[in-house]
Amino acid sequence: MIDFTEAQLERYSRHIILPDIGIEGQSAIQEGKALIIGVGGLGSPAALYLAAAGVGTIGIADADRVELSNLQRQVIHFTSDLDRPKVESAAEKMRAINPDIIVKIYCEYIQAANIGQIIADYDFVIDGTDNFATKFLINDACVMAGKPFSHGGILRFHGQTMTIVPGHSACYRCVFPVPPPSGSVPSCSQAGVLGVVAGILGTIQAAEFLKFITKTGTLLANALLTFDAKTMLFRKVEIRPN
Repeated sequence: MIDFTEAQLERYSRHIILPDIGIEGQSAIQEGKALIIGVGGLGSPAALYLAAAGVGTIGIADADRVELSNLQRQVIHFTSDLDRPKVESAAEKMRAINPDIIVKIYCEYIQAANIGQIIADYDFVIDGTDNFATKFLINDACVMAGKPFSHGGILRFHGQTMTIVPGHSACYRCVFPVPPPSGSVPSCSQAGVLGVVAGILGTIQAAEFLKFITKTGTLLANALLTFDAKTMLFRKVEIRPN
């Protein structure tokens, strides 16, 4: 168990007084390692909240640079960050929130050639990507490596997420066996997205990691959570491994 300083005890006091977290849970958080793939709409809130929570090591992977159209929802990036690599912009904010954490940056696209090596060092992966090819790649690599991960997707006013625990729950392909035909599903840049939908979903993904690492509550395993921000209707659909 970690020997906390007085400053850390004060910083994490709202976690520590939770009966389900306590000192042991906060120690697990600080010893935990989370990888966020994509530091955009979903990865931004996830990165901010995991940094604030004191996750000991957070990896962030993204090869893109900050664009003006990102700022409507990617809250970890500021106007002054335009044209900076997203991983550098995000790491700066995460370290400013919590200097105790280690932030590892991967300024590269996640591909079949590098994903296995990158995910190997982490306890849990958060998928914050926005294209089907990478989502299927993350699923397949994590299932093969036995790495738990959180899937997330948003479009217009809608969001969906599920947590995959390889060997114990359904995976992304159990729900979506193959990618949709090219061009059949519009992207956010084509169809639009309400900015706060990204915040709602990204924080749910961060919560899934914190629950996983502290062994608290029930994960979104064998379940697909969907919501519509227009009606604030949330639905959880049970799914089975296929």
